[in-house]
Amino acid sequence: MIIVTGSVIQGTPEDAALPVDVLSSEELARLGNPSPVELIKALPVSSGVIGDTNQFDSRSQATEGMASVNLRGLSPQRTLVLLNNRRLVAAGTGTPFVDVNLLPHAAIGRIEILKDGAAAIYGSDAVGGVVNFITRTGQEGLRFGGDYTFISDSDGDYTLQASYGQSGDNWDFLLAAGYQHRSELQARDRDFAVRDFEYNPEGGWTGGGNPATFLPLGFIPGVGVAPIGGLVPDPDCAVLGGYVTAQNRCRTQYTGFDNLVEEEDRYQLYAQFNVDLTDNVSWDLSVLYGNDEIPEYRTSPMYLLTQPPSASVGGSPSGFIVPANNPGFIQMVTENPGYVPASTLAVLFPTLLFRPLLAGGNPSFADNGLGSATGFRENDSFRVSTGISADISDTTNLSVAMTYHKFERYFTGYDSFGDRVQLGLLGYGGPNCTPFAGAPGVGDCMWYNPFGNQAPVNPVTGVARPGDEPNQNSAALIDWFFVQSSTLLETELFVFDATLSGETGWEMSGGPVMYGIGAQYRQNSFEATYGDNNNIAVNPCRDTPVYGNTTCNPANGALAFLGSNADATADNDVYALFAELQLPVTDDLNVQLAARYEDYGGGTGSTFDPKVTARWQINDTFALRGSVGTTFRGPPAQQLAARNVTSLQVIASSFRPVDVYGNPNLAPETATNYSVGFLVDNGPFTASVDYFRYEIEDTITVEPLSGMVSTLFADPANCTDPTFDGLRERFLFNDGAGVPGAGTCAASNISRVRTGWVNGGSLTSSGIDVILNYDFGDVAGGQLNGGITATYMIGNELGPEVVEGIQVQDGFDGVGYLNFQTTAYPVPQWKTRAFLEYTIGAFDARMTVNYIDSYRDQRADLGTGPFAPNPYIVGNPVLTQGATIDSQTTLDFNLIYNFGDATTFSVTALNVTDEDPALARLDYNYDPFTGNPLGRMIRVGFSSEF
Repeated sequence: MIIVTGSVIQGTPEDAALPVDVLSSEELARLGNPSPVELIKALPVSSGVIGDTNQFDSRSQATEGMASVNLRGLSPQRTLVLLNNRRLVAAGTGTPFVDVNLLPHAAIGRIEILKDGAAAIYGSDAVGGVVNFITRTGQEGLRFGGDYTFISDSDGDYTLQASYGQSGDNWDFLLAAGYQHRSELQARDRDFAVRDFEYNPEGGWTGGGNPATFLPLGFIPGVGVAPIGGLVPDPDCAVLGGYVTAQNRCRTQYTGFDNLVEEEDRYQLYAQFNVDLTDNVSWDLSVLYGNDEIPEYRTSPMYLLTQPPSASVGGSPSGFIVPANNPGFIQMVTENPGYVPASTLAVLFPTLLFRPLLAGGNPSFADNGLGSATGFRENDSFRVSTGISADISDTTNLSVAMTYHKFERYFTGYDSFGDRVQLGLLGYGGPNCTPFAGAPGVGDCMWYNPFGNQAPVNPVTGVARPGDEPNQNSAALIDWFFVQSSTLLETELFVFDATLSGETGWEMSGGPVMYGIGAQYRQNSFEATYGDNNNIAVNPCRDTPVYGNTTCNPANGALAFLGSNADATADNDVYALFAELQLPVTDDLNVQLAARYEDYGGGTGSTFDPKVTARWQINDTFALRGSVGTTFRGPPAQQLAARNVTSLQVIASSFRPVDVYGNPNLAPETATNYSVGFLVDNGPFTASVDYFRYEIEDTITVEPLSGMVSTLFADPANCTDPTFDGLRERFLFNDGAGVPGAGTCAASNISRVRTGWVNGGSLTSSGIDVILNYDFGDVAGGQLNGGITATYMIGNELGPEVVEGIQVQDGFDGVGYLNFQTTAYPVPQWKTRAFLEYTIGAFDARMTVNYIDSYRDQRADLGTGPFAPNPYIVGNPVLTQGATIDSQTTLDFNLIYNFGDATTFSVTALNVTDEDPALARLDYNYDPFTGNPLGRMIRVGFSSEF
């Protein structure tokens, strides 16, 4: 007996009322054996996919090497992912989701996609639907296969997989192993990814870079040391590839140091064993291990400094001081006579306009060819699941199962100790220098040069700076203040299930009434552990790394950009009872009733969710199906923990650290789901058309940063209006001494923001799914068939969002919009996939057309952000390119040749016409949630059975 996704009753018919799409392993082969990211992005039912490098969006930061499923674009958190009908643990990332990259791809026999809310059956998370990966059974012998994908400007991607199966009279065994390698693709190798400032100022251009912008300081009688003149750009700004704005400030670009695809190695090892212990009792056991490693994740050579140095190291509340005896300063004024007033005693690099290194690369990472700072990423997944199924009678089955799954994500990065940067500027840099004990720059004390003359060349453009660079910074000095941070996130899931199912003894016109009842216990746990450098308990104060001081209030940590975090643990226990009835009212009418009670305890509480699903076979050709029910999603343990995750988000044209805090008082979000559709089966023509609607209340969401910023700073009077006190205190300002809300209240002066997980506004999503298939039969001696799968989104309406009693986001419909920095993902109105397949003899050829509708950047309609008059370009132009993210049509072609029954050879051309992704006003000039940066790919593969 099989269990169809969406039911706990064994023997549920596959053509029941449930809208389930099935992708077999044979179908995946005819699609060219796509990677999980390729497959999920192409599915019309899926939008807003995490999978390609996207380090500049808070929803996908620190997820390199991972991939999500996001049905309907409702958020990956609202799609339940199963392996053989049993749960998988979500990663401990900022947006928790199941990483499908580490599932056992070599063992998958089919993928079932339930496009309907299913919390009544499965519990939390199945709001948008369920994706169930089901492994093969009954394999005999060895299967071996692999493929290689040619990608321009890359060393290519390749995979290998093998599986061995054997069975006896009462047992079945499968062992499978898979390996996937992705090669690095640098951003600078794609013309669309690195663009000029005047084409896309949002394309990785920052006002807080290096060469930077500084303020000359001199002595004014009666005042003391004070600014003389205004801000000026480093004289080497343009020479090193920067852009001098209309305000005479320097902008430099960081994306050329990044990758669009990181080098990556993934492994999966899977084993399953099924045995009939008696005629009535069977036992199953499966073990899965997966590992993913990114050895050199590329990022900017160094990050913006958003926390000023402390006074104890000679810093200023406004930024970093460079005295006139700094060798870099001396070289700058020597090479550029009159560039600063002769009376200049020092210069100030304002905190939010300066990073120690950028355009010239980082000498500590010179070995990677660009001087990009690099980090390490590793995912480890271990899962064991076992269950016993017993036929108590001819009509009754008892199933008991236990699953344990642990997922670890470890990653490293780098950030600057700001106080050490300041000491280096004063000539007291280096691990063996005692600050202020002797003359600067003497003995073990080193100077740090912050000016453009430190860099001999821009390694991205290859353009050299004319003249000598006698004052280059040493790698030893950089290593002293630009230090490694590390984070280990561990999530664990334990599930115990017990289900009793069978025939009730009641008969209806269509057959026996079947039931399923059961109970479930889930324990979710989360733990975050941070390295010493980014652990606020170890380095709580700015000057802790210099003087060991641990007394400061507030304690914001010593790192100058991303900041520090505290170790944290959290767990929750969930208890559930559920029941289901299959009612064959007549031979043509089938009704499914289901209900679930789930209790989270504590401040989260409980929820009860019923569901009714029905299918009516009107005649041999037409059928109707529909459902109505409620669903829910409980908060995962990591969102309940009193901790924060730091993300990077754009504020005032530059990235700022944004802390997202957990909330122990989160309640489950609830939803009412509706669907109705019809099915057609008229011989060669089959079709299904389904309308769906989700009405979600109390959404578990992060407070919208964009709305918080735009609301507080919409009117200068808000900064002093007591009504806005709570909202203003969510912001740290550059000159506010780390005190929330203190300092100059201006968007350009924001150094850090606090947001959090909350039960926010409503979300109503609706649309239509269409599947059409036609079998043309015998054509020229072969078989021809074709089909279209499409999803049309009618609405994705989000309710207002309130922060600290202030409405910061109006309700809006997100369909057809990019939804930048809102509580929604990008949701194109149309996504379509059409194919035509021809089989003759040993050949099978398929052509596939993928279409993604155009969608708008909502900021263009508001005249904000990238689409406001640009003050940095002479004439203040409004740059309209990217206001509409153009529709994308790509063509794929796959050819399979079967060498008898045992061996196949395939050639696949993906994106045959080599289309670039559509322009979006984002850092990489495209939308990584939707588009593909690789261009044309040619994949050759083989598969053999022994």
